[in-house]
Amino acid sequence: MTKIVLGVYLAKLNRKIFIRMLHRFFMKFEYSLHWKRKREIRKEITDDLIEYAIQHSNVLRDKNWPDTLNAICRVPPMGRILKVVYKRVGKGTIKIITAFWLD
Repeated sequence: MTKIVLGVYLAKLNRKIFIRMLHRFFMKFEYSLHWKRKREIRKEITDDLIEYAIQHSNVLRDKNWPDTLNAICRVPPMGRILKVVYKRVGKGTIKIITAFWLD
C-alpha cells in the first residue's frame, strides 16, 4: 500500500517539475530600458516572482496603453502584492516594462 501511495506522490511531483520546466522553457523575457534601471534598485523582484505573477493572474489590460497587459498577484512566501506591466512580443517572448510592489 505504501508503494502505491509513494508512486502516486512521485508521479505528481514529477508532473509539477515537468510543468515548471515547460513553462520556463517557453517563457522568455526581454527587458525595457526602464526595467533595466529599476531592477538595480528593486533587487528583491526576481524573474521567478515575475513569472509567477504572470502565470497566476488574470490578463488585465492597461488603461493608458492598449497593447500593454498587467499582472497583479500576491506572492505566497512574502504575502506581498506584485504588479508587473508587460507586453507580449512574438509567440513566446514577453517584454517586461516594469514591476513593483503595491504594498
